[in-house]
Amino acid sequence: MDIDWLGTVRLFLHILAASIWVGGQLVLAALVPVLRAQDPALPKVAARAFNKVAWPAYWVLVATGVWNVAAESADAKPGWQGLLAAKAGVVALSGVAAWLHTRAKTTPGLAIWGALSGLSALSAVYLGIVLAG
Repeated sequence: MDIDWLGTVRLFLHILAASIWVGGQLVLAALVPVLRAQDPALPKVAARAFNKVAWPAYWVLVATGVWNVAAESADAKPGWQGLLAAKAGVVALSGVAAWLHTRAKTTPGLAIWGALSGLSALSAVYLGIVLAG
């Protein structure tokens, strides 16, 4: 069996980072009401703890995404570049929205930026699957 070990590591790191960034946002969103019921300050404490793993995961996603493009673009099918641009856009939107969420001071701001970060992150996962073919 001929295994592309470097490609496997690349994809493993990308999927692991996506699991943390996207999955962590979903889990944290589900926990917010429970944490808030215990103590209104707990969601912010949990979010700060999550950020310690989420932001490194985001940057691993960006780095391995660039690596993926470098490794896969030669075999790209028609339309791949457009989908790639869309994915890059939602990845950037997810990061910017998450950053704005961490800076928000109002409940609507927290909700809007958090939802936008999560939805754009989910969109990036979907587009990544489409790009992988």
